[in-house]
Amino acid sequence: MTPTLVIIDDHDGFRACARALLEAEGYDVVGEAADGSSGAELVGRLQPDVVLLDIVLPDVDGFAVSERIAGCAPHCAVVLTSTRSRRSYGARVAAVRARGFVGKSELSGAALDMLTG
Repeated sequence: MTPTLVIIDDHDGFRACARALLEAEGYDVVGEAADGSSGAELVGRLQPDVVLLDIVLPDVDGFAVSERIAGCAPHCAVVLTSTRSRRSYGARVAAVRARGFVGKSELSGAALDMLTG
């Protein structure tokens, strides 16, 4: 079964690159959002298997969005991403209900599989 995925990131270029990469590696990207509020609503409606969620968004941070997603799509595996390192966010990554963190420069289907497997 092909895992479904939603990308929530405010950079169009990153969303396009992530979509191309992840679709080539077997994911079905079923939706995209450029901010946290519309992203959480989209995830609630589409109920994907995985969400790739940027931490820095224009309206609300990815940590808050991951908590919203846990309420509306509890089965969904949320993977946080950022151009900054995981260390930059300290214990906040572990404190939310996300499956983990993948740096944008390290993104791959294999990396997502390891976290969502």
